[in-house]
Amino acid sequence: MMSKTNRVSWAWAALLLTGPAMAQTQVPPAVGVGVVGVYAAGSLREPLSLIALEHEARTGQKIVLTFGASGLLRERIERGESPQVFASADTEHAQRLATLGSWQAPTVLVRNALCALTSEAINATPDTLLATLLRPDVRLGTSTPKADPAGDYAWALFRKAQTIQPGAYAALDAKAQMLTGGADSPLPPAGRGVYAWIMDERRADVFLTYCTNAVAAQRDVPQLKVVLLPTDLQVSTAYGLTVAADASPAAAMFARSLLEPSAQAQFKRFGFAAP
Repeated sequence: MMSKTNRVSWAWAALLLTGPAMAQTQVPPAVGVGVVGVYAAGSLREPLSLIALEHEARTGQKIVLTFGASGLLRERIERGESPQVFASADTEHAQRLATLGSWQAPTVLVRNALCALTSEAINATPDTLLATLLRPDVRLGTSTPKADPAGDYAWALFRKAQTIQPGAYAALDAKAQMLTGGADSPLPPAGRGVYAWIMDERRADVFLTYCTNAVAAQRDVPQLKVVLLPTDLQVSTAYGLTVAADASPAAAMFARSLLEPSAQAQFKRFGFAAP
């Protein structure tokens, strides 16, 4: 009989796999005077872009969004760049800014989950996923730890795998290819999603990424498959939201609005779970 945890996971996955197509929203590339600058994890691009447009239409306040790997964005802030709102794909990068004293303590914005994005040649189920990842002939792709939280979550999965099968961590750690999220990671052509492009270019047979990213890639390349993680390999993925200590009232208002039901409904449409 399916446990309550499994029922919740599979119900969420069903919503994810039947969600709407990702909107292609253009966002300004830089922060200017008189606007609210927001740095955010790349996986938030589609819902956050729509939420920002709705906020602008409702309030008249300009929101400028910059997306990227959370760790790299945090490093840019530490080097002196000055957005007023930061939405990280984990809570650690946001908390690190808070410890500097110039940012507020983070709150959880949304939650996500890891999935396995596979080529059409891979026939894996949640029950066989670990054995598939450990096969010598299967090339495993991940994001870059420390620069991109999705990479850190992948290594958390490797540690869980070790408790299931001794030696699994060393095998997965050795074979994982860090293909995205790093400062020197290859970029896809304009208009292409990075995960769909990586898989379409046959750079990996299986890629561990957020379920939201995996579903978006499958929409771009329908032959790709999305495999849910079994319960004993699932990793909690909480996104942190923080505001600069000297943020304008408009920035604070925008950050608060991201936690309100209307914004959370948009995140849910794109497969994110509530805080």
